[in-house]
Amino acid sequence: MRNFVTILSLSFVWLIMLVLAVTVGSTPVSVSEILAVFLGKTDQAALAHVVISIRMPRAITATLAGAALGVAGLQMQTLLRNPLADPYVLGVTSGASLGVALVVLVSGGFTFGVFGASTGFVGSITVVLSATLGALVILIPTLIIASYLRNAGTVLIFGLMVGYAVSAFVTVLVAGASPDQLQRWTAWGFGSFSAVSWSDLPVFLSTICCGLGVAAISIKQLNATLLGEDYARSMGVNTRLTRLATMGSASLMAGAVTAYCGPIAFLGVAVPHLARAVTRTSDHAILVPVSALLGAQFALVAQLASLAPGQMGILPINAVTALVGAPIVIFVILRSRRGIAW
Repeated sequence: MRNFVTILSLSFVWLIMLVLAVTVGSTPVSVSEILAVFLGKTDQAALAHVVISIRMPRAITATLAGAALGVAGLQMQTLLRNPLADPYVLGVTSGASLGVALVVLVSGGFTFGVFGASTGFVGSITVVLSATLGALVILIPTLIIASYLRNAGTVLIFGLMVGYAVSAFVTVLVAGASPDQLQRWTAWGFGSFSAVSWSDLPVFLSTICCGLGVAAISIKQLNATLLGEDYARSMGVNTRLTRLATMGSASLMAGAVTAYCGPIAFLGVAVPHLARAVTRTSDHAILVPVSALLGAQFALVAQLASLAPGQMGILPINAVTALVGAPIVIFVILRSRRGIAW
């Protein structure tokens, strides 16, 4: 009952944050004006354009991205049994960035998302697949190393080093880009929830839903994995299939978010710890939906905070998530030093 009330309360808070994300901006919009727009009872074309074409897609994108990264971070921490694991720290985001860079900077055939105008379904699918494959290229060797090494710190360092190496290669690609491509790449690296339009959302939504669906289906397997693969096998769990499904799900979500929104840091590592603190459980039947809701709220808060300068500009999402997420990561490290189980 307590967990049901928690999920219901978090859902209500998320709804409030979603409304705030639509009302807050360079031009404040009241809730009554938003209702008038959706009911078709306003003759202000500019207001309707701001609400429907700009703020609603941005709020939905932040919700989807936050939920995806929160659940992907939970999956990685469970799979590697490492409290600091997440798609960004383990280099998965760097791999996704490499996939995007190879398609956008090398081919130069089209622009996408924060790189420029959307190219429709085919362009969206191409970039999402390239980002997902790039994420898998990094995650697969990390998981292979994790299966041979019991030291979680070593696995984390391996993922970081591979991520740094891939980032260096991407930097080489960027160095040879045209000034226009370089400017767009820099903007993409800051992170943004504002570049996804209604035409992009169907692909983005379906991709995130697939990843979240796999996470929901594998809840029992993830719970068994918490106690080690030997225990999971003794319970009849196909550990190889579970690993592949979890790996593919996390890579798909991290790849899609990276392709559409840029490399969003800290959210994946911070949200699962917030979920455990709120629920005080390790049951993934509770942690998966709570991580999705908290991740969505975290992303919406970051989006709202990025608008703080007002007319003077917009803060990069990566800067905001780092400012909020870094204290949580520091807390996890200090708690681990005291030997407290996560």
